[in-house]
Order: sequence, then C-alpha cells, then structure tokens
Amino acid sequence: MEFAFILLAFICGLGLKLVGLPPLIGYLIAGFTLNYLGFHSTDALQTIANLGITLMLFTIGLKLNVRDLYKKEVWLGSIFHSVIWVTIINLLLFAVSWLGLAAFADLDWSSQALLAFSLSFSSTVCIVKILEESGEIKTRHGKLAIGVLIMQDIVAVLFLVIATGKVPSIWSLLLLLLFFAKPIWSMILERVGHGELLILSGFLFALGGYELFEALGIKGDLGALIVGMFIATHVKSAEMSKALMNFKDIFLVGFFLTIGFSALPTLDLMLTAIILCLFIPIKFALFFSLFTFLKLRARTSYLASLVLSNYSEFGLIVVALLVSLGWLSAQWLVVLALAVSFSFVLTGLAYKTSHNQYTKFKDRLKTFESPHRLHEDVYVQPVGAEIIVIGLGRVGKGAYLSLNSMVGNIVWGMDADPSRISHLKTIGYQAMVGDGEDVDLWENMDLTQVQLILLALPSIDDICNITEQLQHANYSGKIASIARYEDEIQPLIEAGSDKVFNFFTEAGTGFAEESLQLLPEYVRPK
Repeated sequence: MEFAFILLAFICGLGLKLVGLPPLIGYLIAGFTLNYLGFHSTDALQTIANLGITLMLFTIGLKLNVRDLYKKEVWLGSIFHSVIWVTIINLLLFAVSWLGLAAFADLDWSSQALLAFSLSFSSTVCIVKILEESGEIKTRHGKLAIGVLIMQDIVAVLFLVIATGKVPSIWSLLLLLLFFAKPIWSMILERVGHGELLILSGFLFALGGYELFEALGIKGDLGALIVGMFIATHVKSAEMSKALMNFKDIFLVGFFLTIGFSALPTLDLMLTAIILCLFIPIKFALFFSLFTFLKLRARTSYLASLVLSNYSEFGLIVVALLVSLGWLSAQWLVVLALAVSFSFVLTGLAYKTSHNQYTKFKDRLKTFESPHRLHEDVYVQPVGAEIIVIGLGRVGKGAYLSLNSMVGNIVWGMDADPSRISHLKTIGYQAMVGDGEDVDLWENMDLTQVQLILLALPSIDDICNITEQLQHANYSGKIASIARYEDEIQPLIEAGSDKVFNFFTEAGTGFAEESLQLLPEYVRPK
C-alpha cells in the first residue's frame, strides 16, 4: 500500500513541476486522491510525517539567530496581528452565519473566537518549504517570516497548556541546563566527521530534543527547534543542515499526504472551506500594514506578508482539541483540513511570481513605507567596485578570493545572510548585505563602474530573477553564472547570462590544470 502512496505522490509532484507549479501542491492532490480511492493513512506514514516536521523545525533552529526574535517587527508584529485578526474574523464569522450555512449557524461567540484563533496561525511546513525552494530562507523577509512562525509556535504551546490543563513538569526547569551543554555537543560534532555519522548525530539531536521536551510536558517539536538553535552557533551547523535537507524533504511528503487523508469533503464543507479562504487576503493586508507601520521596507513587508498568508497545520491540532472538548462539531475538522490545503495551494501559486508582483506594484506599495529606515534596511554602496560576486557560499567565496588575488580591491562580495557577511568582513572581505532579487537595491546602487557581476547561487530561478532585476536597473556590464546541471546552461543564457560555468565540469577542469603543474614536462609554455 505504501508503494501506491509513493507512486501517486511522485506522479502528482512531477506533473505539477512540469507545468511550473510547486510539487507540494501535487502531494496535496495525491493525498486527497488516495483518500477518494479508498486508501487510508497508516501508522508508518504518520510516523514519517511527524519525523519530517521534527527535522524541519530542527533545521530551522540550525539556521536561526535567537537575536532575530528580539526585534520588535517580529514579536510586536506577531502579537498585534493575532489580536487584530481574531477580532476581525470573529466579526466576519458572525456576519457569515447569516448566509444560512449549517457549519456557521451552529457557532456561538466563544466557538467563533476559538475558530478565529486557530486560523491566525501560518503554516511552518508550507512556508519553510517555499522559502527553501526559492533560496530565500536567510533573506530579510525570510528571516522575518520564520521569526513570526516561531512566535506563533510559542503562543501555540501556551494555548495547549491552558486548554488541556497539561502543566509542564517541575523538572522542566532543568531545561535551563541546556545552556551549559554546549561543550558536549561541540565535542560530538568535532569527532563525527562529515559522513553518515554527521547525519546520524543530526537525527539524534532532533529526536532527542523532541523526546526530552515531551517527557517534561512541553510540545516536542518546540524542543527540536530549541536544540537546533543551541547548535546553530557551531561551525558544523550549516553542513549538518544541508546533510539533513533531503531526508527532511522526503519525510515532509508524508506530511502533505496525511493532510489529504484527513478529509473527504462534501460540497457543503468545501464551500465552507472556500469561504474561510476568502479571509486570507485580510491576513496579508494586516501583516503588510503592521510591518510597514513598524518601519520595514515595502518589499520586505510585501514578500513576508505574502508567504505568511495561509492557514496552519496547527489549526488542525487546535480544532481537533476543540472537537474533543465538545466546543466545535466534528465537521469543522474536515473544513479546516480543506481550508489548510487550499491555502497551501494559494500560497504556492502566489509566491512563485512574488518578485515580479512587487516590481509591478512597487510604486504604489512604497507609499506605505515609513520615511525612517531601520538600521538593517539602509543600502550600502560598494565603493570602488568593478566586480561583484553575489552569493558567498563555498563557490562564491572561492571566486571572490581568486579575483581579489588577481585584480585587487575592485572586487566586492554580496550575500543576503547578514551573519555570514559580518563574519567575512571580520576576516578582510569587502562584502555587503544584499538580496540580489531586490529591485530596490539595484535601483539605489550606482552600477556605472561595475563591469562584471558573478552569480554564484544554487538556484537557477534565483539567478534568472537577479538577471531580470539587473536588466530593469539598466545594468550594461557582463553577467557570469554557475549551473549545477547541464540542462540549466541554456535557460541561464536565454535569461541574460553572458557566460555560464558548469560547476562540476569547471571544478574538474581546474583540478586537472592545477594538478598538471606537478609534472613540468607536460606543461606547455604560455
């Protein structure tokens, strides 16, 4: 039976990818299709789904700087949004009840408020998946969205404690000892190497954090997130995150399938779910208004608000609890499962063209901006730059160092990760924080002296988007980019790259040329 799950998930995922849509939409369709065909979820599939969520939260923690949560745009924006959202949606649910739909007619004021609360959360799984696929999880708007999700998780834990009366054990105070456990996992990570032991240690820490928090009466997924945050300061955290990525993505396919298994809709319930999805633009508008009010740039506010505009799988947990307590009828569990699924599809479709949307409407959106900039949103001008390397991962850093040794200080580096830039600047790099897909950045940068831009990014979509933004900014220099696969070369050239380097081929060529220097008799004079 599990083979049928894998087969249909693959077919639907591939089909959606071929038409240019996110594969996760295909997995949702596969889940509903399997449910319609009479298949049922299994314990093994549920275990895989739970493991995917645990690993996802752990890898989020590995990439998170806890100081990001202290920013008022994160914690204040999250709190204000929840309060205002619950108030507005409660009033709207009361108004909708006059339509005569049975599901809404049975709601009283308290159940309306609880339903509105369950809809206030955004989907961690959906958002992280979208941000990772677009390579934007460490951008300004990506980190803002992740920070809001974590604040929502904290609120979720508090709600579950209050609603269930499940008070954490007194022994949970011992979790403070995690602050002093750094030497232990540092010693482990320094000795596991770079192979399967590193991956196994990631599973150990993620599941260990989950089980520890569960044993102490606290939501286990929060434990995986917090343990990941503690390990994030270690030099191997990025390598561990990359090593776990494929495992996490495979397990999350199980999660999307389980969403489909949770509901077999009727026409009336589908209509109810669609009505709930009509509230999603309100969620977007509310996030955007709050973020711009808190002095974030219009682009950051727009992209973060767009990716946060969906309903959360946690809403299913809240509604299931409310159903078990008799506060909501059982049909609402089906309605929420449908609404969550529909919202995933809407977010996946909307965010795919998010950068082009902002470019189209940016003049209107900028009217909402505060005239005062936050420190992180002040543009840096790369003084004296004639060459800019965008993306300072391993390939980008190697390109920067080689160019710097050949042509000197006319080379600058740029990356969207502020912590990475901060580290590189301390060791002598000329580097700046910047998101290459940000049209505002290029329009505010003097590019007249820049002759060459190197795009050392892992995602072909990101490279194509940056190339398009440079064209909009009337950049007249040359563009070089890297491709991981042979079939990516032609699309990059068509998008505007003047030269595309196949990463693996060029690495092999460089390795051969450097190695041949060891045999002088084979080296031809230049």
